[in-house]
Amino acid sequence: MKKLSFYFIFGFVATIVFHQVTLYVFFLAGKIPAMPWDFSPVAPFGVPKVISLSFFGGLWGIPLGIILEKIQGAKFWLAGLVLGSIFPTAVAMLVVFPLKGITVVTKMVIVGLIVNAAWGLGVAAQKKIFLK
Repeated sequence: MKKLSFYFIFGFVATIVFHQVTLYVFFLAGKIPAMPWDFSPVAPFGVPKVISLSFFGGLWGIPLGIILEKIQGAKFWLAGLVLGSIFPTAVAMLVVFPLKGITVVTKMVIVGLIVNAAWGLGVAAQKKIFLK
């Protein structure tokens, strides 16, 4: 149970740092219109958008952390990268965005894969550092 709490924290922090920094690079390059670390309120509770996103990043950190427990060596980093990019992006593009009425375009998928890959590496890095 203690490890699951750590995995949640790793996912939460990886969202604020790795995911949002990668989005910031895209923002600075003019590839996305929205500024990262968005503190505008999100319905239904009025929680800042970045905190809401980080909460879900924390939830995603739990299964990723569990999977990474079983992997060693270079495959550990590859798993963080690949699993971090594919599953959260697929759920966002195929479930969340359609429910919110957001049209998914190729650019969104590519950016999503990259920022979520950075998130996955962030979770993996924290696991390596704090749970040797």
